[in-house]
Amino acid sequence: MNIVLLGPPGAGKGTQAKVLARQVKLPHVSTGDLLRANVAEGTDLGRQAKDFMVKGLLVPDTLIQEMLRTRLGRDDVGQGFILDGYPRTLRQAQALDDIMSQFETQIDFVFNLKASEAVIIQRLSGRLVCSSCQANFHRTNMPPKAADVCDACGGELYQRSDDKEETIRKRLQVYAQESAPVIEYYRCKGALHEISADDDAHGVLTKILALIGSHHGSLKV
Repeated sequence: MNIVLLGPPGAGKGTQAKVLARQVKLPHVSTGDLLRANVAEGTDLGRQAKDFMVKGLLVPDTLIQEMLRTRLGRDDVGQGFILDGYPRTLRQAQALDDIMSQFETQIDFVFNLKASEAVIIQRLSGRLVCSSCQANFHRTNMPPKAADVCDACGGELYQRSDDKEETIRKRLQVYAQESAPVIEYYRCKGALHEISADDDAHGVLTKILALIGSHHGSLKV
């Protein structure tokens, strides 16, 4: 069972992917994590990506696709995966299909997590990130035990520059433009399921599991 999670920044894709992966016992694959791991491990793909990153350039799709192809070829993905952070464009969606065809499989579910602008701004503008371990907190929804200190490692918490309200609105506009063809692509394939992500994380997970269960048997949170 191969699952893709789509949605704008702040919709909770990463959170849902991690919990869902544990629930259905499938590996969580994040292209952001893949990129960081390849760079940290000094793989050939990681070194190529770092050359672009140090110059302030975007890492080309071809490199991300090769990292993803390598990851999906590992033994633990034999029964499927939960993918978030990819695809973001129509070209990436088509490239993912090419990768799937090489493994003689396909994407079974695409869950598009839809959240209102007000909810997204509330979530992202209050987000805090650990400068050491990158753990996430929220000033209101999930505050740290001590102000501006990471519960996990004691590192200093900070607000990302792209989590300011004005920047968030611009990010949402860009996302809407880029994602529309991707959403339509999967809708035409019959794989798309749209879910309101304004609810709390547990409520969203319940909806996802209900849809999966309707095709693969009952699943519970």
